[in-house]
Amino acid sequence: MEILDEIKKDYIIDLMKKNKRPDDRGYFDYRPCTVEKGIFESAEGSARVKLGKTQVVAGVKIEMGTPFKDRPGEGVLSTTAELLPLASPTFEPGPPDECAIELARIVDRGIRSSNTIDLESLFIEKDKVLMIFVDVYVLDHDGNLIDASALASMAALLNAKVPKIEDGKLIKAERIDNLKITQKVVTCTFSKIGSQIVLDPRLDEEKAMSARLTLATTPEHVCAMQKGGKGAFTSDELINLVDASFEKGNELRKLLD
Repeated sequence: MEILDEIKKDYIIDLMKKNKRPDDRGYFDYRPCTVEKGIFESAEGSARVKLGKTQVVAGVKIEMGTPFKDRPGEGVLSTTAELLPLASPTFEPGPPDECAIELARIVDRGIRSSNTIDLESLFIEKDKVLMIFVDVYVLDHDGNLIDASALASMAALLNAKVPKIEDGKLIKAERIDNLKITQKVVTCTFSKIGSQIVLDPRLDEEKAMSARLTLATTPEHVCAMQKGGKGAFTSDELINLVDASFEKGNELRKLLD
């Protein structure tokens, strides 16, 4: 497998030198992408995203709980990710590994730093708040799990309805109000391969990249960045990628409508 990966890596790098990608996309083009909301009746909100051959689902659960001691007036947001073994032969059963943890943290950071959910609005009474759990499941892995997972999570939150609150308890059978969403945050992930930078890398492109940069944006702001890999981006490259992330992010936001 390592020998095959090295061959693929060399092939991708050679293509980039010829200003080509394996699937003939432009450098800053996304693969075909679809968003489907409300796929799980048992969840308060859910969505499925297909990005090329990558497929991710996200579910939102809403529970009653106790706030953190240092934030007594705010609700709780928690994001997890699971890389199901059926999605890739490299994924193994068991507790989340560092890749799953990183994926969950990047998605969570975009939602949290953009104030997509007003955590203060989840306060019910002293020592009682709503807790929002966003769970991401990777079903098929062909690269760029970050953007697919972030988009699925945002779609699931937009789809979520809050159960009725009666006598300080949640009535799960009665979902009456949409979860209050203040922003639509999405991520755009770029990979540096040789001297070229591409958006939405496929799995074979990810194996050839030296560096990765993810930007989480709302229509007005960059609210989070995450770099991966050992390579680097220049300041000029970073400025160009910020501009591109707004343009391509707006394309993703249209899919949420």
